[in-house]
Amino acid sequence: MITTLLVANRGEIACRIFRTCHELGIRTVAVHSDADENALHARVADTTVRLPGAAPADTYLRGDLIVKAAVTAGADAVHPGYGFLSESADFARAVLDAGLTWIGPPPTAIEAMASKTRAKRLMGLEPLREATEVTEADLPVLVKAAAGGGGRGMRIVRRLDELKDALEGARAEAASAFGDGEVFVEPYLEGGRHVEVQILADTHGTIWPLGTRDCSLQRRHQKVIEEAPAPGLPEGLTRELHEQAVRAARAVDYVGAGTVEFLVADGKAHFLEMNTRLQVEHPVTEAVFALDLVTEQLRIAEGHALATDPPRARGHAVEARLYAEDPASDWTPQTGTLHRLTVPDGIRLDTGYADGDTIGIHYDPMLAKAVAHAPTRAEAIRKLASALERATIHGPVTNRDLLVRSLRHPDFTTARMDTGFYDRHLPDLTAPHPDPYAPLAAALADTHGRSRFAGWRNVPSQPQVKRYAVAGEEHEVRYRHTRAGLEADGVRVVHADACLVVLEADGVRRRFEVARYGDEIHVNTTHLTALPRFPDPTAQHAPGSLLAPMPGTVIRVAEGLTVGAAVRAGEPLLWLEAMKMEHKISAPLTGTLSALDVVPGQQVTVGSLLAVVQPT
Repeated sequence: MITTLLVANRGEIACRIFRTCHELGIRTVAVHSDADENALHARVADTTVRLPGAAPADTYLRGDLIVKAAVTAGADAVHPGYGFLSESADFARAVLDAGLTWIGPPPTAIEAMASKTRAKRLMGLEPLREATEVTEADLPVLVKAAAGGGGRGMRIVRRLDELKDALEGARAEAASAFGDGEVFVEPYLEGGRHVEVQILADTHGTIWPLGTRDCSLQRRHQKVIEEAPAPGLPEGLTRELHEQAVRAARAVDYVGAGTVEFLVADGKAHFLEMNTRLQVEHPVTEAVFALDLVTEQLRIAEGHALATDPPRARGHAVEARLYAEDPASDWTPQTGTLHRLTVPDGIRLDTGYADGDTIGIHYDPMLAKAVAHAPTRAEAIRKLASALERATIHGPVTNRDLLVRSLRHPDFTTARMDTGFYDRHLPDLTAPHPDPYAPLAAALADTHGRSRFAGWRNVPSQPQVKRYAVAGEEHEVRYRHTRAGLEADGVRVVHADACLVVLEADGVRRRFEVARYGDEIHVNTTHLTALPRFPDPTAQHAPGSLLAPMPGTVIRVAEGLTVGAAVRAGEPLLWLEAMKMEHKISAPLTGTLSALDVVPGQQVTVGSLLAVVQPT
């Protein structure tokens, strides 16, 4: 019987596992890096242990420190969560060798399946092509990390001259995220759907295939929206997916929770990999089957048997991943304070943050997962889209608008999506559509506290002027103080205070809830930044300047790049690593590199000058 559980992870998955443990009466132990000392997962655990020494980005990869922490804290079991060491057979063995219960499959099963190359050979699939053997006829191909998941260490290659950089980038990203830089090359199938099967297996020979999930909406190979069951699959194909998943589990004597992933194209299922851990998107399966998968993992580890048949699926569930990232700056991860995050009742929200927490630079920028369950797919989609639209998200810029628009896109609502969904639709889905009245509402709210007649004159005077940045664009608003109150062109100001502005236009009244945190302003769902009335001339940079879009570390500079070199617009010059992801910095124009102010290993802050390209 498990009494005390250590979670070898952080963030929302650690908090989610702790929640189940507390419900079951199991004491909890959190581990944390120095950067995570005050993180939510460390605050909600019964006991915390600092992992010393390692850099924040590498701390949770130190299996030796984590096993020592478990023993020191008196834990009798270890749950790996997902990512980091969750698919490390060596870590699983170290846990078992320390006399602790491992909440996961046997190390031999992890070894067999955690490497995608070994898993494909085990499933009897065609040999993988060596990178040196790729020809024009093989394109497009996918360079993929052999270990881990989450879209890290993956690159699509459509031209042979892109292959070298893709291999280097994928290896570096995989090594940083998983401690393993092995990558492989496989054919890239256009127009397929990413479908997976959740399995549960006990130590008594029973294996449950728990329906299907569709995870086709992916950006940069990272899942954005997932749902269960996968819509529109023929009954025969669903049965084949279940049979292949069970066969994969039996082939390695699998125990615990796992996921078998497929690419469905032309009516056929193509095996991709088996993830020997809990998946990020597991809540949609929990909702449909009314199960707690973590509870089942713990019961299986304690030796309990599953029932002969799995429970019956009911309804439909959809999950959306909320990230702190800015679409106006090529989706760069955002840092800062999460002032407030709430969703309407009836929505499950899994998060590793509480109001007031800081989003740092060291880890994944996912803020939360929002999940809706309803009797039908259409109802679940409508419920989640509405909830996200009405959610309160005060803090850095997020992908909220992308999620809402994706959920309402006709290709998604009619289940005509595939993994190329965002390749086709991303520009339309991310085109700025800020509320035209949001800047005015922000300006009027800012006048709260002043005298009613502040700024009023007996003679005509110039209107008040304020400037805001919205979705990467600058907006200027004008309003006036009069004897009758605040006035603005085209609308009637019904009410204005620091938190609420009511405007009437064409007989329609609209309410704007306003919250301000320094220069950061939130008006309903619109994120604004207050700008000085007159731009600061000292803040200007020369044309062709490349500024760091986020805090991070310079990990590579293009081979042979030196000051004086001729560069082309769009040519990669250097790469930053932030939040365990690699970000390419390209030349903004064609010209000559006149300055290169950074070297590999250098830490940079937002806005730091990286390089300058002088136009020719």
